[in-house]
Amino acid sequence: MGLIRAVRGCYPRFGENCFVAENATVIGDVIMGDSCSIWYQAILRGDVHRIRLGDRCNVQDGAVIHCTYDYAYTIIGNDVSIGHRAIIHGCHIADAVLIGMGAIIMDKVIIEPEVIVAAGAVVTPGMKLESGYIYGGLPAKKLKAITAVQRQALCHGTATNYVKYSDWYRT
Repeated sequence: MGLIRAVRGCYPRFGENCFVAENATVIGDVIMGDSCSIWYQAILRGDVHRIRLGDRCNVQDGAVIHCTYDYAYTIIGNDVSIGHRAIIHGCHIADAVLIGMGAIIMDKVIIEPEVIVAAGAVVTPGMKLESGYIYGGLPAKKLKAITAVQRQALCHGTATNYVKYSDWYRT
């Protein structure tokens, strides 16, 4: 298991069947649900505010989750996939959301269920992303509606696959 550390009297708490890679970091006021996976070089730093993850979330390689002191905490729903090297900062992400590789989600953003944020997108502070759409660009804009295939494969299927992948590392 990676670097797991208390800060300011808060120690991370994990649900059942979670995987934390050997060089991942989880610090402070972080609580995650069941079957979550925190991959290589990912950082969840709950030192200045709280971070909450639902069930079956995956935080892929090099991603960072943080908050802003006394201003913006991070809440992540169930079945959320956070792509490689994404930055999630002080925002609320609902269920079945896919955050693409290298995307940046800033303070006070609200992402409704079943949204895809494209790789490299920058979601600026305070934006609200409507359910059922793909957002991309800098700053991020609504690009198009999610198809039924994308909804099943990306919003739901990615989270399911990462539960399976993390099982490979436990055997």
